[in-house]
Amino acid sequence: MDEIRLQKFLAENGIASRRKCEELIVNGEIKVNGLIAEIGTKINPKVDKIEYKGKLIKNENKQYTYILLNKPIGVVTTVQDQFNRESVTDLVKIKNKRLVPVGRLDMYTSGALILTDDGEFVYKVTHPKHEINKVYNVTISGNILDEEIEKLKNGVLIDNSYVTKPAKVKILKIDLDKNISRIQITIHEGKNRQIRKMCNAIGKKVLALHRAKIGNIDVKDLKIGSWRYLTKEEIESILK
Repeated sequence: MDEIRLQKFLAENGIASRRKCEELIVNGEIKVNGLIAEIGTKINPKVDKIEYKGKLIKNENKQYTYILLNKPIGVVTTVQDQFNRESVTDLVKIKNKRLVPVGRLDMYTSGALILTDDGEFVYKVTHPKHEINKVYNVTISGNILDEEIEKLKNGVLIDNSYVTKPAKVKILKIDLDKNISRIQITIHEGKNRQIRKMCNAIGKKVLALHRAKIGNIDVKDLKIGSWRYLTKEEIESILK
């Protein structure tokens, strides 16, 4: 095998996403042949010894695992939580598999979340340049107006400096008696708490938030808290 970039090797062996692996290198957490690695390092997996947390990383042509979880509210999307709260990795446990969540859903958001040990897949799904759509069903306060829908579609200012990319928005239901609206928003970005911030930008508070789909993969037939393996076709639909 020819030399490859260290972060690519780490990602392919399930350590983390490529971007996260770059952080590990910058933070001095990766060693190559006993020396702390630097960003940009290239390695030969057949010759060089790569270590993370004191353990040798073996280059394996392994079979990756891809899981779809319908995340419940109240569960955090982290591998290890400093407050010992229940994590998505507590819900999906497979022997001898170190799965990581692909992207994040905040604690109070339910819905579609993929977990895998394929670092390249994590990079593919989470990097904005690949423009993989995520579909959210949102319950908001108040009765939404046409002009507010147009604002969400065209892009709104969040975080005082960022204008969101154009989104697809449609009304699912307006309940005049309860003074709430249910809408569906489709985006391909992944800014922190983006849907909540977008709704806040038009003066609407999010009362409930559920991610229904990632690409063509949906959780409509999966009970909250349950998980299943992704099909070959679903995996390929993301990777192609």
